[in-house]
Parts: sequence; C-alpha cells; structure tokens
Amino acid sequence: MEQIPGAADIIRVRKIIEPYIRRTPVHTSSAVDSICGCQLFFKCEQFQKVGAFKFRGATHAVMTLNERDARKGVATHSSGNHAQALALAARNRGIEAHIVMPQTAPKIKVEAVAAYGGKITFCQPTLPDREATLLKVRAKTGAVEIHPYNDYRIIAGQASAAAELYEDEPGLDCLVAPVGGGGLLSGSILSSKFFSGKTKVYGAEPEQANDAWKSFRQKKLIPVEKALTIADGLRTSLGCRTFPIIAEGAADILCVEEAAIIRAMMLIWERMKLIVEPSAAVALAAVLEHRDLFAGKRTGIILSGGNVDLMNLPWMDPQHFGKH
Repeated sequence: MEQIPGAADIIRVRKIIEPYIRRTPVHTSSAVDSICGCQLFFKCEQFQKVGAFKFRGATHAVMTLNERDARKGVATHSSGNHAQALALAARNRGIEAHIVMPQTAPKIKVEAVAAYGGKITFCQPTLPDREATLLKVRAKTGAVEIHPYNDYRIIAGQASAAAELYEDEPGLDCLVAPVGGGGLLSGSILSSKFFSGKTKVYGAEPEQANDAWKSFRQKKLIPVEKALTIADGLRTSLGCRTFPIIAEGAADILCVEEAAIIRAMMLIWERMKLIVEPSAAVALAAVLEHRDLFAGKRTGIILSGGNVDLMNLPWMDPQHFGKH
C-alpha cells in the first residue's frame, strides 16, 4: 500500500483481517457520562487479541505480504503492544517475528511477546538505539520491517476500529483517540472521513510527550525529545505518513497532565470495571480536562489497550499518587 488508504481500501482490509481479529464491544456507563457531562461510547480494544488495537494493523501487514517476503520473516521495534501484535500475526501465518524492545519495556509485554514466539533483542530506550538495533537484526536475518505506525498497511488496519464503532453507534458527534506514533488516530480520521463525515476527531496526548500537539500547531513534524509519561505506548513521535493525515483531518490535539491520566484510569477501573493501561486512559482524561468541548455531545472513545503490570500500577507510585 503506497498511498493514503481510501474508503475501498479500508473495506477490503476489514475483510482480510476479519478471520483473525475480534470485533470488540462498545461499553457505556451512565456514571461516567454524568461525571463528564456527555454521552460516551467506549470502543474496548483492550478486549482485542494481544490486548490492544495494534493487532489489527499488524495482521493486515503480515497477511498481505507476498510469499517471498513472508519466508524472510518480519521485524520491528516496539515498546510492547505492536511487538505482541506482530509476534502473534506472524505465528498465525507461520513465519518468524524478530522484535527489538527497549530494556524499559513493561515486563508483562516482554513476556507476552516471548509467549507468542517472537524473537526478542533488547536495546537502550531511545529511538536512535531502537532503529540502529533493528538495522542490525534485519541485516542478520533478512526480515522485512513492519513499522509500528508509519506504514499505510498499519494505518488501514487500525482504521477498522473506528469503522466498527461507527457501524455500532452511528451519528457520533466526536471521537477521541490517544496519539503516540499516530497510527490509530490517523486511521480513525480516515474512517471518520469516509464513514461518519460529521464526526470531529480529536487526538489525546500526554503533556510530557506532546510532539503531536506541537506538530499540529506549528504545521510541521516535530519529534518528541523527552517522553517521561506513564503512558508508555504514547512515547513515540509521529511519522511522515501519519502526520499529514492528522494535520489535515484532526479537529485538535488535546494534552493532559499525568495526574489526569491516573484519575481517568482509576475512573474506568472503578466505575466501569474495565482494565485499561495508562495510554488508553489518556482519551478519557482529555474529555475530563476539556468538558466544555464535549458537553452534551455523543462522543466515542477508543480504549486502545489493557496491557498493564498489575504489580506496578501508577497509583502505587507515591510520586504519582501524591499528585492524584
């Protein structure tokens, strides 16, 4: 896929990945609606295979490889969810997956990648180190790179989450999706454009990893410098393929503080009885922090994943809890 996916592409992608993915449910909560002052529809991608939306894009990319490339296996760098997704998608096709992971990746995600058969190489937790290590792995194995987000095959796969939501809950006024590398947000923008044209799409981002917010406002790609957020899945920068889609199609990028992420995560756990990771809670945090923007509106929220280390929850850290 060499260009921005169109409506027909997304429809085709959904048929390709349908045998492998789960169609995740949409949950609601009158208690959370009351707190937020709007009607919320939560697309629960924590119930997706591997516990995150990433399995959609990874499955599309792997299942559409030609036989020659597939025999070489696939490779990527990822802090966790894309790593798990690619490892399982590769196993489903019967090929190898070589995964470069930062040493700081959550233990639960490392263990899951290994359980899915991924061959892990650890590196320092910086983007240059991740990319350099991946180059070495690819040189050694010949594996085909599947980028976590800066790939139209991935974007088209991630678009399927919002497309499903619009079928289940037509006529939404707004949609909020977390943004790290931008695969989910750009895919959501495309599905909104083609299948729910009146829906405004907002990206939600931690203040401590706010490259998308900066890039959107300055109309040029600005990479993240120090991403110190608890939302580990959102520490990456936008890519050259995701940024143009977001720059043209997003209504805005909304930033939230760390304490707001924790409050939103606790709210989802306590009131909805749903386990989500900090990155997923960022979308609800944006609604809580910008209530006037969403007041009275039917708003979709994509809960991006639920892979958390239960022995290292953010509210267990006195530094974070003190801010709560």
